[in-house]
Amino acid sequence: MNKIQEEGEEIIPSKIVCVGRNYVEHIKELKNEIPSSMVIFMKPNSSISEKLDTKGKELHYEGEISFLIKNSKISSVGFGLDLTDRSLQGELKSKGLPWERAKAFDGAGVFSEFVKLDEKDISSLNLKLYINDKLAQSGGVELMIYKPDFVIGEISTFTTLEDGDIVMSGTPKGVGIIKQGDRFKAEVFIGNRKIIEKFWIAI
Repeated sequence: MNKIQEEGEEIIPSKIVCVGRNYVEHIKELKNEIPSSMVIFMKPNSSISEKLDTKGKELHYEGEISFLIKNSKISSVGFGLDLTDRSLQGELKSKGLPWERAKAFDGAGVFSEFVKLDEKDISSLNLKLYINDKLAQSGGVELMIYKPDFVIGEISTFTTLEDGDIVMSGTPKGVGIIKQGDRFKAEVFIGNRKIIEKFWIAI
């Protein structure tokens, strides 16, 4: 089973629950419709990775504020990359088929270390993603259609969030293709205070 790190402690998530279409500008950039209810999909433990591996395919990055769950609540925050085979996803969507082949493959969930979080700070979270020293994505909780507490409650209406599970809260605009050798710098802030910084080089 794959693991993530929470302040130096190894955690084994049973699953990753992902929110799609949670930022209006991202919905517009992909020419999707704003959903009437929350879009949710899952990635298995086998999709977790510390490496940013394109697997020789044309994959897209989606930077996301990600939460670690304990006792059915948000415990910690990390930066997550939701890797997507966009052309395959488009093909599956056009046929009304599930997205798993495009979203849940091995290595499709890449994470920083998770940092413990005070509940009062959740509303102030925001992220930045730089690729080759250029800002690619920026956004936070204030721009989300569905806020984190609502997301946790909605997920819990149909599936149990086990201790150690990860919730990915959606991506702001600015997604794009990963190229081998790209240098990624991911940051998470509480307000203006940086709490996470993580680097990857795409292979």
